[in-house]
Amino acid sequence: LQDIRNTVGNIPMEWYQDFPHIGYDLDGKKIYKPIRNKDELDMFLEKMENPDYWRTVQDKMTGADIKLTDEQVDLVHRLQRGQFGDVHFNPYEPAVDFFTHEVMIHPVTNRPADKRSFIPSLIEKEKVSKLVHAIKMGWIKPRKPKDDSPSYYDLWAHEDPNSILGRHKMHVPAPKMKLPGHEESYNPPPEYLLSEEEKLAWEQQEVAERKLNFVPQRFGSLRQVPAYPRFIQERFERCLDLYLCPRQRKMRVNVNPEDLIPKLPKPRDLQPFPTTQALIYRGHSSLVRCLSISPSGQWLVSGSDDGTVRFWEVCTARCMKTLPVGGVVKSIAWNPNPTICLVAICVEQSVLLVNPCLGDKLLYGATDQLLESYVAPEEERVQPVRWVTATAEEHSKGIRLVIQHSKAVKQVTWHGKGDYLASVVSDNSSMQVLIHQSSKRWSQSPFRRSKGMVQVVLFHPTRPYFFVATQRYVRIYNLLKQELTKKLMTNCKWVSSMAIHPGGDNIICGSYDSKLAWFDLDLSTRPYQLLRHHKRALRSVAFHRRYPLFASGSDDGSVIVCHGMVYNDLLQNPLLVPVKVLKGHVITLDLGVLDVLFHPTQPWVFSSGADGTIRLYT
Repeated sequence: LQDIRNTVGNIPMEWYQDFPHIGYDLDGKKIYKPIRNKDELDMFLEKMENPDYWRTVQDKMTGADIKLTDEQVDLVHRLQRGQFGDVHFNPYEPAVDFFTHEVMIHPVTNRPADKRSFIPSLIEKEKVSKLVHAIKMGWIKPRKPKDDSPSYYDLWAHEDPNSILGRHKMHVPAPKMKLPGHEESYNPPPEYLLSEEEKLAWEQQEVAERKLNFVPQRFGSLRQVPAYPRFIQERFERCLDLYLCPRQRKMRVNVNPEDLIPKLPKPRDLQPFPTTQALIYRGHSSLVRCLSISPSGQWLVSGSDDGTVRFWEVCTARCMKTLPVGGVVKSIAWNPNPTICLVAICVEQSVLLVNPCLGDKLLYGATDQLLESYVAPEEERVQPVRWVTATAEEHSKGIRLVIQHSKAVKQVTWHGKGDYLASVVSDNSSMQVLIHQSSKRWSQSPFRRSKGMVQVVLFHPTRPYFFVATQRYVRIYNLLKQELTKKLMTNCKWVSSMAIHPGGDNIICGSYDSKLAWFDLDLSTRPYQLLRHHKRALRSVAFHRRYPLFASGSDDGSVIVCHGMVYNDLLQNPLLVPVKVLKGHVITLDLGVLDVLFHPTQPWVFSSGADGTIRLYT
């Protein structure tokens, strides 16, 4: 007899689920599944017609249908009832007592009983005492007896506004109707009855404005009172009020207005700061765009639209020297190094390096020697600008070097050491910002790509950082690593000016939308505070080198001096307090103060205006 059973072995049958065969025989030939092409209808018909359908199961191994025998069905039934599979197995046979039916004479062991078997356990005693202590301390609560008394709920609990079972948390019960007063009585006291004039006035009033919505009347007895004609109408209106009027709790917060104002110290506790106008420097015939001061604080230099640069003595307001440069002076910067006497001046498309020849003769003589000691390199280097030595005529005026740019220059600033200077060109390319080294007469463009119109650039006072302000952002670059360190969002529409705190961790930006943004660089890339003290565009901002002061000049003709204390304790935020508004400049051509500048050592502030004057406030 051929063995038709499946010989594939004990393997997971689902491997062959999607295949026509079910495995392989010993010769490696496929063993095909029996052909099952019955659909749902065939299955149903078979279920109805085949009397043995209920005892037919499919063999997972071969896929064939198998009809169970009576013994197998019986076995399944027994197992389903939880009985033993074997019919002849008796679970209740009498037990044979293997051990105790023969009694021994001698014990198996004769060990004396342990001491612990008749002494109370110490470990248990310790556990019990711990539990007792916990119950005494209230850490373990005894079980509360169950309360079997039935609980009833107050059906009308939500009527009480203070009850917990209110319909919902914000439920506001409807206001109760006003109880009737004396005027609603059928026999009211005479003072409640209306006179003829009052009745006329009542009839002429708007319905909403009437104090009473009925006219009080007097009747001899309660029997004589007629039906109230507006009864149904009033009930209907009350129902409308109840379900159509939204009611809401208004949470009133009682705030003392004084608490909302921040507690700032009084300005007189924050002295010294400039308060009064001391000197006016007159001489320019057009608006004075820019100011700069010598490191010693003795000389002031100003550039104007009248095409001249003037050097002033600070203490006397005397003009020491006038240098005609033949164009509008956009920016001016005195070298911050006290051992060098040089001024950088932006005129149209060039930056002039001028030796003003003021003050100590040794100092400005040494500066000239330093510039003349320059030796040109053997091979010509490609530079974005041209360095030109001044002609004899220019030399006599004080001009020493001219750095010729391709476009108009709008700003110049020195590095703190006094050798490098940066200039900003009115252009939208990557050559907007150039850094020049005066001792080697060498210039370079630090940026490959333009990030927008550059407004102002600054060197960090102590670290190798370079600040570049575009219209909306201030980017801080590390010059050593040549990478962007931070990008500050100014929250202003157009940045006009920027100044850096001498500590180097805070900067201020003025903008044409009359905001001043103070940034704490350790805190965030967004402004620590936005000050909106000025009414019009800010043109210039400045920090004092020694005192905790900063100033801003605006087109509203005023200079606002603020106290800006930066603490050494990193946890304490800077304290910013406006202390003085300095007025004096006349608004000309819609322009007010164009530049502000602090004295390097004294708490004095200089401001230059569109009225052609420079003013010193002390």
